[in-house]
Amino acid sequence: MAAANDASIPTPRPRRSPAWTPARLGVYGFLIVAALFFLLPLYVMLVTSVKPMEEIRLGTLFALPQHLTLEPWVQAWSSACTGLECGGIRSGFWNSVAIVVPSTILSIAIGAVNGYALSFWRPRGAGVLFAILMMGAFIPVQVMIYPLVRVLASVNLFSSLPGIIIIHTIFGMPVMTLLFRNYYAALPMELFKAARIDGGGFWRIFLQLMLPMSTPVIVVAVIMQVTGIWNDFLLGLVFAGSEHLPMTVQLNNIINTTTGERLYNVNMAATILTSIVPLALYFISGRWFVRGIASGAVKG
Repeated sequence: MAAANDASIPTPRPRRSPAWTPARLGVYGFLIVAALFFLLPLYVMLVTSVKPMEEIRLGTLFALPQHLTLEPWVQAWSSACTGLECGGIRSGFWNSVAIVVPSTILSIAIGAVNGYALSFWRPRGAGVLFAILMMGAFIPVQVMIYPLVRVLASVNLFSSLPGIIIIHTIFGMPVMTLLFRNYYAALPMELFKAARIDGGGFWRIFLQLMLPMSTPVIVVAVIMQVTGIWNDFLLGLVFAGSEHLPMTVQLNNIINTTTGERLYNVNMAATILTSIVPLALYFISGRWFVRGIASGAVKG
């Protein structure tokens, strides 16, 4: 009887919070304003890059183009002057690709091995080695430029493609070591001990156990390295040499090379072309980047 009475009593429904509270409206308002603040320069650049110079001279900065043209993009890519040469930013793009790909692979590979060794194997002096690596991450680049120039010149690698690749690999190692060490240190120690009991050695455990589990942190590392190396200007200007100047240096040359009228539409098109690789990388891998951060890739 008591059960029947209990069944007849209606279960109270949980109260729903109002759909639009002042706090939620404030959050959405802030996000909209922040999005407009960051997207407005991109809008101006994009609109200006597809306008002819006749419309740009009118001063209508935010207006949509009345006569849309892609000629500034073609000129920025293939015929804009970057100093004495007028070959556009195309050569700088392929130079940046040739610098970014091996530098990213080498720095991540070395950083992963260092992080694995410092988190699980703990060799003698591991703490001191890790402290030295971390000091290298916080030393300003400008302090080390002249010594590195002398060292690379002594081994005939200054102003060469291998030289700039070595430089980016060296500067990327401290951060990559910290990234992978924190990630591996968060993994259960039992996995490593079980692999050791099964007879796994240093490289076998790393290649067959740790590396397949490292997808989140590898994605974070790739995004950080590709973005940092692609956007670099100072190291590429000093160490790459005139034949391997990256895209950022070529962009600077295009903007500062003026013969007569300054072509703002070409400059804007060249700027967007230079930044399109990091933007595409973030859009494509953004979900993996957030997942890698949430899984402990940058904790510790």
